[in-house]
Amino acid sequence: MKILVINCGSSSLKYQVLDMTNEMLLAKGLVERIGIEGSILTHEKIGMDKYKVEESMSNHKDAISHVLKALTDKEHGVISSMDEIGAVGHRVVHAGEKYASSVLITDDVINALTECIDLAPLHNPPNLLGIAACQELMPNTPMVGVFDTAFHQTMSPEAYIYAIPYEFYEKYKIRRYGFHGTSHKYVAERTADILGVNIEDLKLITCHLGNGASVTAIKRGKSIDTSMGFTPLEGLVMGTRSGDIDPAIVSYIREKENLPYGEATNILNKKSGVLGISGVSSDFRDLEEAIAQGNERAALALKVFAHKVKFYIGAYIAEMNGVDAIVFTAGVGENAINMRDVICSELGNLGIKIDLVKNKVRGKETIISRDDSKVKILLIPTNEELMIARDTYNIVKAM
Repeated sequence: MKILVINCGSSSLKYQVLDMTNEMLLAKGLVERIGIEGSILTHEKIGMDKYKVEESMSNHKDAISHVLKALTDKEHGVISSMDEIGAVGHRVVHAGEKYASSVLITDDVINALTECIDLAPLHNPPNLLGIAACQELMPNTPMVGVFDTAFHQTMSPEAYIYAIPYEFYEKYKIRRYGFHGTSHKYVAERTADILGVNIEDLKLITCHLGNGASVTAIKRGKSIDTSMGFTPLEGLVMGTRSGDIDPAIVSYIREKENLPYGEATNILNKKSGVLGISGVSSDFRDLEEAIAQGNERAALALKVFAHKVKFYIGAYIAEMNGVDAIVFTAGVGENAINMRDVICSELGNLGIKIDLVKNKVRGKETIISRDDSKVKILLIPTNEELMIARDTYNIVKAM
């Protein structure tokens, strides 16, 4: 069965086609500037050069129409007709407390995801637009929703309840949800495979470190705690997000700066993090270049980032009463050699010893801990699309 994986943003769309008989990636692509002048589709049939289509795409239906044309193109396509697509797997950011696993998309699921728009106003609307467009263009093809929040639904109440009046949880479902769940689940399962250990016997800390970043404690294959909270703003310092701060800072800044409604939150989401500290960039590569030129604030930004990652690693070791392996993934986790070194270099008393030679690698699945390290340290490139395809395939196969 061939699975089409769709990941819709507000003005962009990523896609992949995988053959699930052998989990082989057949094609992938990206549509940018949907609804904006200069729309462009970049499509790649695996083994061939990329090609681009520059044509107006006023909405997600237009974008997906162009994707389907690319997939069936005689030269660059990977299928002869859409009948070869057995199902479509959709990445959906927020399912609230509705779903703890991936599900076949029905009208009830659509309604539930619509109710969660208030919890993810930037993400769920484009996710729903992508689903609606696919349903219109492929009315007889099963659709499956795979949720960023689902993996973290195994957290216990003491991990997800906030110490605010309980009525706010009852009325508005204000609680820790966590995100990046598909990525954390994927690298946890790969860790078990690489180590040759049943995941039920492992205590893992997975570090999804990119422009958005989160750390998750995984015990016996289940998420028991995670750094992101009610929204993706909580937790680690990120590219442009502040992460954990004193809540009183919001009202204090608003009053001191006489900010309009919502601007303080906008600052914490889009103008903070390593960008806010450094004043240079939210891109960690830019910060490393600035450090090489003597920029002290850029150096401080990366130190603050590493400090917060270490903070959560230590907290989760305490929460799980130990750890068997720590995993680094996503853009920074997979590629920032120095950052992994800084995070792990002073954790030796916890049995965590990084090998400086083995660590000199980017984007490759490997073990980077010393042979005498009690805790394994792994680098595993994430593959959220494969996880979405697997869930989609398993659900449709069982129909």
